[in-house]
Amino acid sequence: MQTIDETKAHILIKQAEQITFLTGAGVSTASGIPDYRSLSGIYHGIERPEYLLSQTCMREEPEKFYSFVQTLYHPDAKPNSIHLKIANIAKIKNTWVISQNIDGLHAKAKTQQLVNFHGDLYDCYCRKCGQAVSAEAYLVSDHHEQCGGQIRPNIVLYEEGLDEQAITMSIEAVAKTDLIVIVGTSFQVHPFCDLIHYAKATATVLVINQTPIHLNREAYFLKEDAVKVFENIVTEEL
Repeated sequence: MQTIDETKAHILIKQAEQITFLTGAGVSTASGIPDYRSLSGIYHGIERPEYLLSQTCMREEPEKFYSFVQTLYHPDAKPNSIHLKIANIAKIKNTWVISQNIDGLHAKAKTQQLVNFHGDLYDCYCRKCGQAVSAEAYLVSDHHEQCGGQIRPNIVLYEEGLDEQAITMSIEAVAKTDLIVIVGTSFQVHPFCDLIHYAKATATVLVINQTPIHLNREAYFLKEDAVKVFENIVTEEL
């Protein structure tokens, strides 16, 4: 990857006609949401987190599953400058956001063309009757008041497959764009990181991260706090 400065990154965003953002947990840490896979994240000190977030745990030990999932919610968290500025860019340019995050902050920022690749904690439903249930109700009880069924968030659990529509929309968004901006992710989780293979050969790739990532293609790399980078983007100049 070719290391660049913030000015060059802003120029790439300004020059692009179509942008697809690929975002990860690092986008939301400034909003007070832990990076789940870091040592300081919610998984730290908890045995077998993959099991606690699995379909098996949800079915066979629902109380344990519910107790753990509750710790993932941060209903008072607000979008930071990254979420807000991306939403503003989308008002000016044809923009898609494909996010690994399940925290709902891109939606809170009113991002229009959004794919929550791994689902959304705030989209809940009853497994028994299929009725939509508010996240507020779910945080009070995981038993549906109307039918007694188990409520769950619409997120991709371990042992579950990804939503086919989310995959299709993500591939299309990557394939047609002329600038891909990867922000706040180690870009190691499959198949999310595989989306880059659907990009056009002529597409520009910009990585804004605290640490480099591995890509099998040319890319620009800005090693910087993404919050600062997006705070300094003047959307009126785009």
